[in-house]
Amino acid sequence: MKKSAIISVLILLCIAAYAQQQPSRSEQQSEPETTLKVDVKLVNVFVTVTDARGAPVGGLTKDNFVLQEDGRDQKIAVFGKESALPLSIALAVDTSLSTRRDLPLEQASAKRFAHMIMRPVDALAVYAFSEVVNLAAPFTSDLKRIDEGIDHVRLGAATALYDAIYLASRALDRRQGRKVIVLITDGGDTISKVDYKEAARAAEEAEALVYSIIVVPIEASAGRETGGEHALIQLSEDTGGKYYYAKSADQLDDAFRKISDELRTQYLLAYYPSQHASFSQFRRIQVGVSGGSDVATYHVRHRAGYYTTKSEF
Repeated sequence: MKKSAIISVLILLCIAAYAQQQPSRSEQQSEPETTLKVDVKLVNVFVTVTDARGAPVGGLTKDNFVLQEDGRDQKIAVFGKESALPLSIALAVDTSLSTRRDLPLEQASAKRFAHMIMRPVDALAVYAFSEVVNLAAPFTSDLKRIDEGIDHVRLGAATALYDAIYLASRALDRRQGRKVIVLITDGGDTISKVDYKEAARAAEEAEALVYSIIVVPIEASAGRETGGEHALIQLSEDTGGKYYYAKSADQLDDAFRKISDELRTQYLLAYYPSQHASFSQFRRIQVGVSGGSDVATYHVRHRAGYYTTKSEF
């Protein structure tokens, strides 16, 4: 075959291949010029209601709740009492030198908590953080593996608290159901690669409730990290969790027991957000309780809001 003929054949083949990739005129006419995609996302809000003594309030119904986003009333599409929904718990234990005296007590109390809260449908992971964050036990419902993970945490030098929150949040983000971070720490952070803002956003994006058990051996200690304590308090409040101070083994056990009680008496309110005029990345959530003679004394806790887009990681 002559060279010119070969070139002609190749040109015809290229034209045929290009034509196959192009939509027909009828297809072009049927497609709209602009495609608008609307992402209607169901927003989950886990709510804890406590009475004047701090005890969880059960027995409430959908009609008892008023839900708003950025000040606008929202229709509750899903309501449930979430004691039966599977739990994923990231238990993060501070193993820096500042906690060395209390670490054995923290380990024993953490194991009791795991045995009290865990059911076959639940999963718990153990993180130990000092200058680095170590995964001592991956998410599992096997109490023996959880106990071994807690027992094998080792002391380190510095404190990467915010790194621990960030990494635990990213792990929880991939899981379904209720997600919880339980921190046992004195509140200080000395070496994290991420800052408080990044750690807090990661927890909020994962929809994780953060419970902070702040261990303070001596309340007036000169080495006490009050700034770190305030950061943990803010994080716990913003995510719908809670903070506790513990100075003894009994107070540690009491904090864990209260966390367990709350996680068994939560409510789920889920809604499809109504249209917004604002393009703000963060939407604020407000939940109120109505009805009943004691409702004025109730305290309602839930996450402060949610981000409309997730950060890159």
